[in-house]
Amino acid sequence: MLRGIRKASSNWLGRAVMAVVLGLIAVSFAIWGIGDIFRGFGRSTVAKIGSTEITVDQFRQIYNDRLQQLSRELGRPITPDQARALQLDQQLAGQLVAEAALDQRARQMRLNVPDAEIARQITNDPTFKGLNGQFDRARFEQIIRGAGFTEARFTAEQKKLTTRREIAQTVTGEMPLPKTMADALNRFQNEQRAIDYVVLDRAKAGEIAAPTPEAIQKYYDDHKAEFRTPEYRTVVVMAVAPADLAKPGDVSDADAKNYYDRNANRFGSPERRHIEQIVFPTLEEAQAAAARLEKSELTFEALAKERGLTEKDIDLGTVTKSGIIDQAIADAAFSLKEGETGAPVKGVFGTALIHVVKVEPADIKPFEQVAPEIRQTIATDRARGELASRHDKIEDERAAGLRLTEVAQKLALTARTIEAVDRQGRDPYGNQISGLPGVDVISAAFRSDMGVENEPMQMAGGGYVWFEVANVKPSRERALDEVRTRVGEKWREDQVSARLKTKAAELVDRLKGGASLNDVAAAEGLAVQTTFGVKRADNAASMPRSVIEAVFAAAKGEPGSAEGKDANERVLFVLTDVAVPSFDAASSEGKRVEESARRSLTEDLLAQYVGRLQTELGATINMEALRRVASGSSSDQN
Repeated sequence: MLRGIRKASSNWLGRAVMAVVLGLIAVSFAIWGIGDIFRGFGRSTVAKIGSTEITVDQFRQIYNDRLQQLSRELGRPITPDQARALQLDQQLAGQLVAEAALDQRARQMRLNVPDAEIARQITNDPTFKGLNGQFDRARFEQIIRGAGFTEARFTAEQKKLTTRREIAQTVTGEMPLPKTMADALNRFQNEQRAIDYVVLDRAKAGEIAAPTPEAIQKYYDDHKAEFRTPEYRTVVVMAVAPADLAKPGDVSDADAKNYYDRNANRFGSPERRHIEQIVFPTLEEAQAAAARLEKSELTFEALAKERGLTEKDIDLGTVTKSGIIDQAIADAAFSLKEGETGAPVKGVFGTALIHVVKVEPADIKPFEQVAPEIRQTIATDRARGELASRHDKIEDERAAGLRLTEVAQKLALTARTIEAVDRQGRDPYGNQISGLPGVDVISAAFRSDMGVENEPMQMAGGGYVWFEVANVKPSRERALDEVRTRVGEKWREDQVSARLKTKAAELVDRLKGGASLNDVAAAEGLAVQTTFGVKRADNAASMPRSVIEAVFAAAKGEPGSAEGKDANERVLFVLTDVAVPSFDAASSEGKRVEESARRSLTEDLLAQYVGRLQTELGATINMEALRRVASGSSSDQN
């Protein structure tokens, strides 16, 4: 059921509910506190609210679906450790608990949505309309089957989503937006400022004499923590992915050619055609129209106009064959020559005449060029079946007491030993460890202990990564003689920063005393620069955040200074102009600002309402079960 909710809410009606309600669960927890809600209980249950339970299997399926969705949106795989760093597991658990809370409250209030209303929503949804703009049952059934639904389950889920939306709208109502709030938000987002400024660089700090031994000793004593060695660990890593087990040489030419023939469009641009279509209610009318076209009595466009159709009505656009839903229409359209009009074709929506305006030929790489890639793909797919068997063999050997290096040797695999790595993935020389599998195995290793048998980590796209901590070298305090050079460098950097800050303060005082920035800059040999249109949120790339904050803390005509791109740079500025934006509620910007403010108020109310429901119904989340799912463990044992 919950998987269905997630799939349903990823497309049409659900998006409205999710945007308004379910993206706010983190806010809800922030308001009502999460200390009491997160506590462990049954091994097979991830969360419980009132009488509703969310099982580990349900949550694992939803969690994996969400990971795949995020990976598709970002264009790269999201590793389990990256997901945990984003607290995706806790956010998703909170979201599911909120959904269950709203569903339970709806049952308590005996709320229901008539079947006729759900039917109206579905038939009016553009997702399920065909080329003629009408509801297409065949398309509807195809789409929901692809999403794993039966018609009964889909309509049931839409009832729940609609009920949640009605509850949300009742809580928020038609909330009036205070004009003062809209004005303030508009000013915060759109106020622009202009400054004249100069940059004080390291050279303006003057000559810095070498530090005395006493200065070095004092700086070291005051900053010992900065110079400690990090904790280093020896980590053994063994990764097994489908590609590692693949045997491209075992793929026959016939299999590779068959794959190419079925998937040729993957290896280039398929043929595309600009197609026009006129649909007739009967075969007789279509045949009569075709006869007139054949006799050149009128053009295809004139025929459409005669039937009261516009160019937009008949234009299917430039499409591939697979982009045409109606197979009969697709076959007919791609059998014609450019500029040709075909005989009447009986399609799903009626009998149609097809006209090909333009043909864009296919540009597909030849089989010989892509054959190695195809063999690797086929071999990798075949290896996925072997992967589970290999996983079980490795686990059996580990259960027998073998270490990863011994398992690798016995099963002809490769185990890599990283002799020393810190939490940031660097070796003792500061170099980043390279060649690691596509999961954050280093972070996982630092959460483990030496000698512990850890659960394998799942790789995006299939595969597992096993790891062991073979040794731990604790962090230690370095003696001054070990880090004297680095201490000297840090001392000098701090001296430069302090001098620049003092220099900037002196120049600010001169400006406050009546000197102009041009005079001050000339005396210091600096060039005055000007920048306009500085906004609070839109200038991070062109102006350091510290400078933007200082600029918006200043009054017009007032000088100020702030750290530049690093501690060895200081920006001295004078605020020359403040452009306060007017607020026109009728303008597009005004409507955007009002919508943003109203959405913030709505989200705040809904977050509090959902949080209160959780408190009343009693919500618990099993953190141990969440950890198992997020780590990729398939075991339900602690």
